[in-house]
Amino acid sequence: MKIISYNVNGIRAAIGKGLIDWIRSTDADIICFQEIKAQADQIPILEFEAMGYHTYWYPAQKKGYSGVGIITRIKPDHVKYGIGIPHYDDEGRFLRADFGDISVVSVYHPSGTTGEIRQDFKMKWLDDYLDHIQELKKNRPNLVLSGDYNICHQPIDIHDPIRNATSSGFLPEEREWVTKFLNSGFIDSFRYFVKEPHHYSWWSYRVNARERNLGWRIDYHMVSDPLEKRMKRAAILPMAKHSDHCPVLLEIE
Repeated sequence: MKIISYNVNGIRAAIGKGLIDWIRSTDADIICFQEIKAQADQIPILEFEAMGYHTYWYPAQKKGYSGVGIITRIKPDHVKYGIGIPHYDDEGRFLRADFGDISVVSVYHPSGTTGEIRQDFKMKWLDDYLDHIQELKKNRPNLVLSGDYNICHQPIDIHDPIRNATSSGFLPEEREWVTKFLNSGFIDSFRYFVKEPHHYSWWSYRVNARERNLGWRIDYHMVSDPLEKRMKRAAILPMAKHSDHCPVLLEIE
């Protein structure tokens, strides 16, 4: 099973930059999208279906904002929209598809970069998200939680950890939450396979950051511990340039 997660920063804009042809070339089984910024009727679903994908979309109520989606060649047994808390679900942040004994989630964690109110919202979301996942694990222990977490975990995951030490996305309390999350029974699949630095999944549009590889690794496939031996490969795909993020890949049995 080849799973890709991709924050497209507007799926219509990404399609205009060649996303459909890129998807065709990747031959992925499942693609989890974040920040689709579109309603379902604004997405060319027939183009995805022509490639053999079933499509599921969970947009935000606010148009042009947030939203997640999953396209999959394997028809899910069940699809769950949201986590059951309206003020999060209104922003279209969580979409789960069950395939036999495995569940794959597309998740878009909030950003706190716009100020204190949204940073507080992000921290409360993180706690409620962890509670939801711990409850979900009781019945669905084999989880792949794919998406934009908007947090770099370790200094190796960010190009300038010293100057970003007080930046949202690399705050001590955010990084501590990732550690707690992993200790609750999850694996950062990319770091499981790749120990070297300078691998990032998001770059600012400013100062030629992408060309200079001044990035942040904030996109993850978090894999629950029971799936450890079924993981085969994880990679970041920086050559895909339809967004300020790039896709991240996981292959499991």
